[in-house]
Amino acid sequence: MSKNPTKILFVYTDLSSFVKADLEILKRHFDVEPVQWTRTRDVANMLRIIWHILRTDLSFIWFAGGHAARVVFLSKLFGKKSIVVVGGYEVANVPEIGYGAMIYPKSAHKVKYVLENANKILSVSKFNKNEILKYTSSENVELVYNGVDCDKFKPNAPKDANLVITVGYVDDLVTKRKGFETFIKSAKYLPNAKFILIGKHRDSSIEHLKSVVPPNVKFAGFVSDEELLRWYRKTKVYCQLSMYESFGMTLAEAMACECVPVAADNAALPEVVGDTGFYVPYGDPKTTAEAIEKALQSDKGEEARGRVKRLFPIERREKELISEIREVLK
Repeated sequence: MSKNPTKILFVYTDLSSFVKADLEILKRHFDVEPVQWTRTRDVANMLRIIWHILRTDLSFIWFAGGHAARVVFLSKLFGKKSIVVVGGYEVANVPEIGYGAMIYPKSAHKVKYVLENANKILSVSKFNKNEILKYTSSENVELVYNGVDCDKFKPNAPKDANLVITVGYVDDLVTKRKGFETFIKSAKYLPNAKFILIGKHRDSSIEHLKSVVPPNVKFAGFVSDEELLRWYRKTKVYCQLSMYESFGMTLAEAMACECVPVAADNAALPEVVGDTGFYVPYGDPKTTAEAIEKALQSDKGEEARGRVKRLFPIERREKELISEIREVLK
């Protein structure tokens, strides 16, 4: 490291796997101070962020919500640069499932401030970028795809030829957006296949799903990152049946492990899957079952991994992130 390294404040609300991956990337190239945003009324947290803004060259913020609006404002106030990654929810407006910050005037105002005032806005897919451009000009918006570590996410065990999984947090809002009920209802058409829904859940939401579940569906609940990787490696088919996805990290990770993807034909999912999987309309269990049956009999797993290695490797994200940061700091 040089004697006067670039100093970056890394602000996050939750250190999810993809946020953590970016933090590790930046640490390899810069002097990084990670700070978790707690809440606006946490005076100690706010003072800590201000203290670091004064001592760093740039603020790098994940998600363009209210926390980003405050950090971008403070960065401008003290003559510092800022980069914000838009995850998806911030620019979504899907009132039929109650999803998206743009549904609500107060949160929409904060997001628009971020989009107009950060020095650089990073999108995670072409679909995500087009959503962002509904609310700001293209001048400071750049596409940097999410990245998958294909050395970690890779096959190393025989596939269970009848295993189908999907992954996600189960609550009422996520269940609608992710198409979990469609996943469960499609299982009744394929009684010889094993369907597993993996993810933490709220009791009220999971009880509704259990009321419509056929016997070949199981709920795995929360699993560690290591256990999730084992599921990917032994699974033949991965389903992403969402109404709205700005990218689909679990989908891409599963594809890197040679799972054959079955995806809804909307939002960013076709951008990730390409021609390596099978598409279904959102909310159609019978058509979904037909696609899953074809996927179970297909050999598209290697193609799916090849697409992720070619288009979404973590090395590409690292190179492009560093390039964007250096450009902003010129």
